[in-house]
Amino acid sequence: MRQIVLDTETTGLDLAQGNRIIEIGCVEIVGRKLTGRHYHQYINPERDSEEGALAVHGITTEFLADKPLFAQVAEAFLAFVRDAELIIHNAAFDTGFLNSELQRVYGRDFSLQQVCRVTDTLQMARERHPGQRNSLDALCKRYGVDNSHRDLHGALLDAEILADVYLAMTGGQVSLALASQGEAAPVDGRQRDSNRRPVAPALAERLRVLAASADELAAHEARLAAIRQKAGSCLWDA
Repeated sequence: MRQIVLDTETTGLDLAQGNRIIEIGCVEIVGRKLTGRHYHQYINPERDSEEGALAVHGITTEFLADKPLFAQVAEAFLAFVRDAELIIHNAAFDTGFLNSELQRVYGRDFSLQQVCRVTDTLQMARERHPGQRNSLDALCKRYGVDNSHRDLHGALLDAEILADVYLAMTGGQVSLALASQGEAAPVDGRQRDSNRRPVAPALAERLRVLAASADELAAHEARLAAIRQKAGSCLWDA
């Protein structure tokens, strides 16, 4: 499955006030691993940023003056995200702005959802952590993701941080699916769902056991060490 973690920066929060996109940042995940491929583009919105938005992202009108208009980058953007699952924090905000820009180019009937599936990590976090703060900063703290280098918001930086949060937030999930030929798909066995039905013996014989590599074990220990440093103490050390 190809997933694209996406973030945008805008001139302001309200589309009805004529606000526009000024930056798009995307990073690619395939098979739950960052591939290193990304899409990053600054855009001339043909207007100034509101004072509050400028304080958040720090991207000035002067910096954007020589950047392309959205219409000039729309095809390249769609080519990068087409047929992928978009992972977005507070997706309604970003897709609202993107659809507004895309409809200026392709007409009122066009929407990003026609070419991509959208997953909202804010909604996902609210379902998993009801009653708690679920901003990107709060999720970084909860899942031990380092965002100390995030002084100002930036679309590509925030997409990279969200990718780490999304992978941490979904890392304990177990997925079991059979291919059409009857072979078992790879299973993430780091944490098993106690409510899942036992695997039938005949099926269990066909399941492939994938041992972690030395690099993966080292990365796992590094992640545990980071969590210990943030939390102070952990149940698994008791």
